[in-house]
Amino acid sequence: MSGIVECVPNFSEGRNKSVIDAIARSIENTNGVKLLDVDPGADTNRTVMTFVGPPDTVIVAAFEAIKTASELIDMRQHHGAHPRIGATDVCPLVPVAGITMEECVRLAHLLGKCVGEELKIPVFLYEAAATVPERTNLADIRKGEYEGLAARLNDPVWKPDYGPAEFNARSGATVIGAREFLIAYNINLNTRDQKLAHKVALNIREAGRAKRDEHGNLMRDSAGNTIKEPGTLRAVKAVGWYIPEYGRAQISMNLVNSKITPPHLAFDECCQQAAAFGLRVTGSELIGLIPLEAMLEAGRYFLRKQEKSAGVPDSELIHLAIQSMGLNEINPFDPMKKIIEYRLAPPFGPLAQMSITKFVDETSMDSPAPGGGSVSATAGAMGAALAAMVCNLTIGKKGYETVWEILKPLAEEAQKSKNNFLKAIDRDTEAFNAVMAAFSLPKSNELEKTARATAIQDANKGAVKIPLSVMQMGVELLEKIIPVAENGNANALSDIGVAALMLRSAAEGAFFNVKINLPNIIDQDFVNTHQIEADKLLSLARIAERKILDIVEQRMNRK
Repeated sequence: MSGIVECVPNFSEGRNKSVIDAIARSIENTNGVKLLDVDPGADTNRTVMTFVGPPDTVIVAAFEAIKTASELIDMRQHHGAHPRIGATDVCPLVPVAGITMEECVRLAHLLGKCVGEELKIPVFLYEAAATVPERTNLADIRKGEYEGLAARLNDPVWKPDYGPAEFNARSGATVIGAREFLIAYNINLNTRDQKLAHKVALNIREAGRAKRDEHGNLMRDSAGNTIKEPGTLRAVKAVGWYIPEYGRAQISMNLVNSKITPPHLAFDECCQQAAAFGLRVTGSELIGLIPLEAMLEAGRYFLRKQEKSAGVPDSELIHLAIQSMGLNEINPFDPMKKIIEYRLAPPFGPLAQMSITKFVDETSMDSPAPGGGSVSATAGAMGAALAAMVCNLTIGKKGYETVWEILKPLAEEAQKSKNNFLKAIDRDTEAFNAVMAAFSLPKSNELEKTARATAIQDANKGAVKIPLSVMQMGVELLEKIIPVAENGNANALSDIGVAALMLRSAAEGAFFNVKINLPNIIDQDFVNTHQIEADKLLSLARIAERKILDIVEQRMNRK
């Protein structure tokens, strides 16, 4: 399973630094994960830790942290202001990128099973992982807290999802689940009046406000419950407060499902609601981290509102999102520190980040990598960039109004392809290096020889799959940009022609890399399947390129 998962375990210890540090070390010592934040609270006697990484390593780190907490925290001695049910009170798994909620639910079950069986801690699953509706809400599971846990475990209705239905006096119980990414997001107002800020919060939050009659009296239903008027934004919790340090009031929001209400929609709605009270939104503040896609979608949203092409580089989308939502107003917004994916790794590898001069010089040296595969991916990136450029030179231009909507999605597709080609520059060199590393493995005995042979075969297969993926990207984009050749700005016809040449060259070059590595593979089924696929893709690349070049030549001749 690939992708990036965030894990936010809450531990029932916020005062003993040695215990907190030991739990943090158990996370940091797991290869592949990155501990992003440790937030202890003395009054609550609770520490929230945030770490991210690939799914399998996140589960290992979460288990080790829960295990360490069970060894060092004794719930019989625990007192604090925050509700809690165990040493590791709650451990949510959050899909960040390249992974579905359903996959995170499976991970929650895997982690729950390990904790229950190996640590003998009762485990309840909540949110998306809940096995019955009554366990969806964390507060319902925590009812009675640690002190009421023993009695609750005697009730068959509250049999744990995993682990023994027996009271673990030392560790209590742990709640594990899967939920959407929560974004803590504050809107800045040009007022010090907390009451005004809270009025806006009541208008926008999902829970809304208490409904009143024409005399201002609270309205109640037949059961005596207060009737609520829901706010305008779903999956949003909000309050208004005043921050003396900032000298202003804020609308403080938790966007509990940013796919339903992302930050840019919350920002615009707050602007509209604030104006009704004579207020101005002056900017906003992101607390903690945000997924890359949320920033990219915000940039696209504001460009589309301007009726401009959203097919621009990621860096430009992020810049526009920061500028449009005023994310720099209180503290500098550094994308490399605030975007989760960038905290794990830069958007592109070292070769793709080189200047053109340095990359060309590096290629010309006597080392075999970067070589033809990386150069082919570079050609693909340049072709995709030119395709995006032609779209952007057409969208918004007089005389081309009828084709703007055709080219807008193609500009975005070209930018995505460009990014994938740029990533392939380093992936191809990494694949070559993996082959060399496999050949360097020891072979002093039969066991080592077998392991080395297997590693060589696996590496050679990787050296085929990556250039084959470059071919696939080249063909897909060539076929998609035929309408760009047909409808694009006549003054940029040569550019779309060059784009086609570069994309076909990327496919041709990658084909050579597939062909030269196939003879090194013993698995004939793999060889035959990938040879057939490469031949097919090469033919499709040539056909699509010819179509584009014919269109370009015909339109040039009509000028």
